[in-house]
Amino acid sequence: MNRKTTIYTLLLTATTMMQGHSAWAQQAWTLQQCLDHASEHNIQLKKSRISLLDAQEQLLQAKAALFPTLSAAVSQSVGYRPFQEAANIVQNGMATSTSNKVTENGSYGLNANWTVWNGGINRKNIKAQELQTELTEVQSEQNLNSIQEQIAQLYVQVLYTTEARKVNEKLRETAQQQLDRGKERYKLGDLAKADLAQLEAQLASADYDVVNAETQIATYKRQLKELLQLGITESFDVAQSEMDDSRALDPIPSKVDVYNAALNNRPEIRAAQLSADAADLQVDIAKRGYLPTVGVNAGFGTSHYAASGQDAFGEQMKRNLNGSVGVSVSVPIFDNRRNKTSVNRAKLQQTATALDLLDKQTTLGSNIENIWLQATSAQQRFQSAKAAVQSQETNYELVNEQFKAGLKNIVDLLQARDNLLQAQQNKLQSKYTTILNTQLLRFYEGGQLNI
Repeated sequence: MNRKTTIYTLLLTATTMMQGHSAWAQQAWTLQQCLDHASEHNIQLKKSRISLLDAQEQLLQAKAALFPTLSAAVSQSVGYRPFQEAANIVQNGMATSTSNKVTENGSYGLNANWTVWNGGINRKNIKAQELQTELTEVQSEQNLNSIQEQIAQLYVQVLYTTEARKVNEKLRETAQQQLDRGKERYKLGDLAKADLAQLEAQLASADYDVVNAETQIATYKRQLKELLQLGITESFDVAQSEMDDSRALDPIPSKVDVYNAALNNRPEIRAAQLSADAADLQVDIAKRGYLPTVGVNAGFGTSHYAASGQDAFGEQMKRNLNGSVGVSVSVPIFDNRRNKTSVNRAKLQQTATALDLLDKQTTLGSNIENIWLQATSAQQRFQSAKAAVQSQETNYELVNEQFKAGLKNIVDLLQARDNLLQAQQNKLQSKYTTILNTQLLRFYEGGQLNI
């Protein structure tokens, strides 16, 4: 392969890669892609995973408390006596004077301690930390569910507002046609200036509705990007697909069936139950504070002292070797009410967690019933809105034709337009409200969000 061919190949490959990257950047996101991306990149969820890792480290520490501890200690010191008097030593009829003002002292040791039994608190602490680790994991799942629900709601808002914008754009086109027709009639003297001004105002209102819808879409997309942790420079769009009206007529799950299923799979209920179990265990741990503690300790060490007239370093280390083994028993007799207070506080926390579990179950039932009511009422409104839209479309077309023929005035035309717009908005709102809440019910039941 010659040089030109090589360069051409590299350029072609680079261009293809850039086009592929551009296509990915401009790719519209489906709901599932949004959910998958958020589960991996959302900062709150990342923090939840860090909390889980921290809980796992604490569990390892609780298990390690069953084993002995071993520590080494080394101490070195230097002493100085500036005014120490000389000592005379007489040997073989000769007197010698010795004085050592600087001394050095060192000690070395190994110490081991082992809590043999403390009323079983150590093993209970392991169980308590296992519950805490599981609770942290469930809370992470709870955060994930909350993020997913927010994403689904915003995603539906984008779809709903996008379809509403299309309706407003069609009405704007009609308003423009009516204004053009009105200008022709005005030139012919068949339309009053005031009526022409109202047609201009109608077009301005239609323009406003389109711009307002676009602003709402941009706002919802910005909120979605925030949940997905996408930067300000990153492009984002959702996969635009109009929901078929039949989706709003899907069967709505029974609120009782959803509630019974949610009691077994919703993380907020499992978290409350784990907290209640942990509180029960803390009462047991607090009561064990009244029991004795048995410990074993052992030590091994030596030392040396360097000064005038002392043995050599090695000899001192040998002579000063020492070891010890001991058993300690601690029996609480009077502890300034610490144990009793711990037991009473643990019982209070036990009662609080039981109430919290009941509150979570009540709140869950209320939320499910509220979602079910919204889905049911929205589905009923949708069925009525469908008929209303057909009726208003027919009426608007008729009034528009009559207006062109000079048989209807501008007030009748604007009123017909407003009625049609309201009917179309009601239909869209009820359709997407039904779809969203039906999916939320299935999500509470243990299914996946599928919009």
